[in-house]
Formats: sequence, C-alpha cells, structure tokens
Amino acid sequence: MSGGPSDRSSGRFDGRVAMVTGAGSGIGAACAARLAAEGACVGVLDLRAAGAKSTAAAIRARGGTAMALTCDVSDEKQVEEAVAALVASFRRVDVLHSNAAALDAAVYGRDRDLGSLDVGVWDRTMEVNLRGAMLMVKHTVPAMPDGGAIVLMSSVSALVGDEVHAAYGASKAALIGFTRYVATMYGSRGVRCNAVAPALVLTQAAQRALSQGQLADKAAERLLPWPCTPDDVANLVCFLASDEARCITGQTLTIDSGTLAHRPQHAVQRWRDLNDSAP
Repeated sequence: MSGGPSDRSSGRFDGRVAMVTGAGSGIGAACAARLAAEGACVGVLDLRAAGAKSTAAAIRARGGTAMALTCDVSDEKQVEEAVAALVASFRRVDVLHSNAAALDAAVYGRDRDLGSLDVGVWDRTMEVNLRGAMLMVKHTVPAMPDGGAIVLMSSVSALVGDEVHAAYGASKAALIGFTRYVATMYGSRGVRCNAVAPALVLTQAAQRALSQGQLADKAAERLLPWPCTPDDVANLVCFLASDEARCITGQTLTIDSGTLAHRPQHAVQRWRDLNDSAP
C-alpha cells in the first residue's frame, strides 16, 4: 500500500462508512488508509483481489476497519454486489471516493496518437473511467440514507490538451460535467459531489514508469519545488468528504503544485526550437 498515516488519528469519520474504488495501490490506497485512520469503516474495492486484500490488511494492522472487495467498476452486476456486500456488513454508505481508472499498459499505454487509436482502447477507457464512476454513484446513493459525500477522480488532463492520451483526457473531462449533474440531482437529499483533478502524483507506479528525464520535465512544469504524493491527494479527498466541506458541492479542485497556474513553458520552448531550426 502506498502512503497513509501510521496509526489512527482524528475522528472526523467516526461511525461512517466509506467506499474507495481503485484502492489496491497508489492514490486509492492512500485515501482508503486516511479515511480509516480518521474513523471510517472502509470498503476497499479493486479489480485486483490481491491489491484490495493488501490494502485492507494494512488498514486492519493499524487498528482500522476495512473490507476487501474485488470489483470491476465497469460491470454493473459487480458494482451492485460490492455495494450490497458493504451495506450488509455496515448498513449504509456515507462516503464514496470513485478513484478507479484504466491505467494499465493495454489501455492507457496504447492511448497515443488519435489517428492510430484502437477504438477498443477508447471504449475501455470510457467504460472504466466514466461508466465506472456513474455505476458507483448509481448504486451508492440509495445506500446514503442521511446524505453523504462523493468525490470523483478527474485529472488536469481534463483541463488542458496534450499530444497523447485523448481518450483518458476526454473521460476525465466528462467526469467534471458528471460531477455537476450528480451534485444537482442529489443536493436536496444532502448528498454532495465534488471532483479532484491532480497533475502527476508520484505513486510507486508512476516512478517506475517515468524516466529521469520525464520526471525532470514534470518538475520543470511545477511552481512549487515538491510534487504531489498520494498522501497529498488523500488530504484533499478527505477534506471534501468531511463535514468541514459541507457547503462545497459541484466543484472541481485542482491539486498540481502550481502546474496549471502559469504559461506552458515547454510548449513555448518547443515552438522556439522549431523556429530556430527552420531553414
């Protein structure tokens, strides 16, 4: 499991039940650990059974309460069964953090040039990233009898363009719109819905996948000298899920160490280099 507090801290979520998808590693694992450390009983959902079990076991080892649930969030029957299993044990759901995304090499890794994009890659990206969030909301909201908090995982890729990952960026942009619709539909029932949009988060997987040159490029894009970690994202997710954010709904909060707050220097430099090399 990546990140997370070492032991139980405040009780912001005492007596509450949370579900976190994509919680077998990285950001999802950190968010599940933080929710549990602050008192929540956590349903740890992941496509990989081993990942879900590992995160849940780590939470229990720290004195928290967690249930591991294997679930492909793009499959409605599996989502329905996972929510039902959590409700059967804890009677309700108070917090949903929909974090699962198709980031494996077979999907995200092939989401490159649009002209050669396999439509199956596009479809699978939408199935997991967008339909998965919709299905989780659809089946979780009825289990929120006294209102609740939903935090969806978008990305800065929803807010800017790039030369690759059009399917991923489009799915994350759609989640921002979906966030507003959920907030509007269920606000009168006391259900809040917000989205979080991180830039690069230094998960273990990201550090393995990126070269030193790529990491240096990402560092040059930031205003702050430090990158976001899974724990940084968990801090924001838990704030949005807590009563401290009770008047915040329908919003998308960017967490990017200042990446989007200034001119895109790399793009500017690229154009300069091209002009300098032109005959």
